[in-house]
Amino acid sequence: MDLFQKCYDYTLADEVKKQGLYPYSHPFQENEGPVVTINGRKVIMAGSNNYLGLTTHPRVQKAAKAAIEKYGTGCSGSRYLTGTVDLHVELEERLAKFMGKEACLTYSTGFQTALGVISTLVGHGEYVISDRDNHACIVLGTLISKGQTADLVRYKHNDMKNLEAVVSKLPVEAPKLIVSDGVFSTSGDILNLPGMVEVAKKYNARVMIDDAHAVGVIGEGGRGTASHFGLQKEVDLVMGTFSKTFASLGGFVVGDRSVINYLRHNSPAYIFSASPTPSSVAAAIEALKILEEEPQRVDRLIENAERVRKGLKNLGFDVHENRTAIVPVIIGDTMKTLLFWKKLFEAGVYANAFVRPGVPPGREMLRTSYMATHEPEQLDKIVELFGVIGKELGVIA
Repeated sequence: MDLFQKCYDYTLADEVKKQGLYPYSHPFQENEGPVVTINGRKVIMAGSNNYLGLTTHPRVQKAAKAAIEKYGTGCSGSRYLTGTVDLHVELEERLAKFMGKEACLTYSTGFQTALGVISTLVGHGEYVISDRDNHACIVLGTLISKGQTADLVRYKHNDMKNLEAVVSKLPVEAPKLIVSDGVFSTSGDILNLPGMVEVAKKYNARVMIDDAHAVGVIGEGGRGTASHFGLQKEVDLVMGTFSKTFASLGGFVVGDRSVINYLRHNSPAYIFSASPTPSSVAAAIEALKILEEEPQRVDRLIENAERVRKGLKNLGFDVHENRTAIVPVIIGDTMKTLLFWKKLFEAGVYANAFVRPGVPPGREMLRTSYMATHEPEQLDKIVELFGVIGKELGVIA
């Protein structure tokens, strides 16, 4: 059988496109933050991870342009060899200080960060314990570790009793790493970190949190999940991304200096990848400065998300309870979710359709997310249109 036969047989995406229901990869002609232009038409963006609205901030754009003028468009090498400029060092020092850790290491993407850290730290005879709802980058990182003969164990989503049941069966002397999203990317749920820390201490495990959707969103001044619970010292490693709050591209991990030094000299994803571009790093530095100077942006972000969450709940929608930037609306059916997406888009709002296999059957949803820069009238329009379309499709009464 031809290796490519499965590719030729895959027709689902084309079939959905023919029906005009394809919700993915629509190109933007212009991006103003809360409003984007698609197919020559302006729509309200209700699906971006640009949480603090900094991708179009004049200071961030100016910093990126200045970096290009000084360093060029790329570094032409890995961080390990010729790809490090002083901006990389500055960003790592600033992030370590901001997150309250000794040291920081940056990667070219957030996805690479999870792969690079987990696969480097966990190997033969060691265990990685992962939440079943963790982001794909963590899942793949754990699988790579498993490929290196590490043992992978998974536990029920955010269920600390199940976590303890799983960990308690592992060899007492075996090294263990518990890994979880801080804020889960699909549901917006916040990790039960106090429960996780309790289990980790009891069974001598290390804790790593992916705060991609938490930094700039929860915690003191946007410092993430550990800060949210006052448990910074109890969390060993925190990773994050520059593609959300920090309005750029790349990833980072913070932790003890010795651990970060080990990763710097042993992580293939760091050693063999081209380094983050100067413009990306400069943009992230400036975004971090703005976050430090204007922590009220975090409060505004949560207020905006809560405004929509409350409005949708009052209309009768099935909406997750959390206090993050993510407001998922459960539709419960694949075709109805795609049709809802189309009608919402045609009415002037862009959201994200999550269907199987990305979510379990019956949990198909429109995942919405918000920015600190959304205006009240934009948020109210989103709620209004959800109500109209929800009644039309029988999602709400």
